Amino acid sequence: MKIVVAGGDGFCGWASSLRLANAGHQVLIIDNLSRRKIDLDLKTKSLTHLYSITDRVKEANKSIGNIFFKEIDIAKNYYDLFKEIKSFNPDVIVHFAEQRSAPYSMISESERRYTIENNIASTQNLLSCIVDINKNIHFVHLGTMGVYGYDIKYGKIPEGYLDITINETSKKDKIIYPPNPGSIYHLTKVLDHQIMQFYKKNWSIPITDLHQGIVWGVQTSETNGNEILINRFDYDGIYGTVLNRFIVQALNNHPITVYGNGGQTRAFIHIDDTAECIKIAIENPPTSEKVRVLNQVSETHSIIDLAEIVSKKFDGKILNYDNPRVELKENKLDVSNEGLKSLGFKPKLLSNQLLDDVSFLNIKDSSKFDVSKVLNSPKWR
Repeated sequence: MKIVVAGGDGFCGWASSLRLANAGHQVLIIDNLSRRKIDLDLKTKSLTHLYSITDRVKEANKSIGNIFFKEIDIAKNYYDLFKEIKSFNPDVIVHFAEQRSAPYSMISESERRYTIENNIASTQNLLSCIVDINKNIHFVHLGTMGVYGYDIKYGKIPEGYLDITINETSKKDKIIYPPNPGSIYHLTKVLDHQIMQFYKKNWSIPITDLHQGIVWGVQTSETNGNEILINRFDYDGIYGTVLNRFIVQALNNHPITVYGNGGQTRAFIHIDDTAECIKIAIENPPTSEKVRVLNQVSETHSIIDLAEIVSKKFDGKILNYDNPRVELKENKLDVSNEGLKSLGFKPKLLSNQLLDDVSFLNIKDSSKFDVSKVLNSPKWR
């Protein structure tokens, strides 16, 4: 298949682009390289060396498969985007081209506005292109488990839709699971879903919304052993995800930074599983009348449990810090991931081997490790 990956230079987008190319698909990455620019603005660096997108694509074509790149800001340059998609004539468009950090979206008015404007406009523009180019293009959107909120007051979290009984008639129906976003970033994913529901209803576009857990790790089968293809690794309090942060902190003799009492339970997925789930969703297109929602999740853990696992593995000290976020002090979480599993997904669960895959990188005593960036997350209010 011919596949456009919008945001394919980013953490999840790059891993997924390589997986798709490795599977024999022809991939066009469209990206404005904004994540690299945000590094400069925040004065942060990936602990792995990031080669230029030109070098990445050149190496991928030599060792993986067919990948092309076009630099376009898809939230702002609609007609350039339209022209490129029409020329490439894809079967699938995968949408990673959103500002992905909850903490970043809560820094100030500038980051709040950027996250809303970029994320909503990019979703709208991609879907609008599909309407006028080819309504059979499968639109695959990377969502987040954060749209649901983090509780089980309705029971086990289903895949997108909640079964209800209407009191007056006793009729049964399905409705979109009541959203409860915890940040501006999560709010954009809720709004994205409403946009997708409209496009599905009005133009019958095949759409998959993947509600993903927190991604950790860095290596995939495509990047392992190839330093030019290696993915980015963030450790700071704004873009670093919690398990990756804990590992780096322990390896660099910094206390493991648990927010609050660590009783928050979240869903997690390894980056290699992210790439595999994208591939599975693409190779098994939806046939449903509504937007297909799949929970892209491998397992759930409480934050304190993760801290204790990392502490034991790498001999790290755990410290509790005031929680900058507005969230429940502790919660239970039960999530269905039967959709992807029914399509062949076999989750990689947290293990010593996967932890070693992270720790073997040059992140211990790294000159790039800036202790001032460890606790730089903004306060939610």
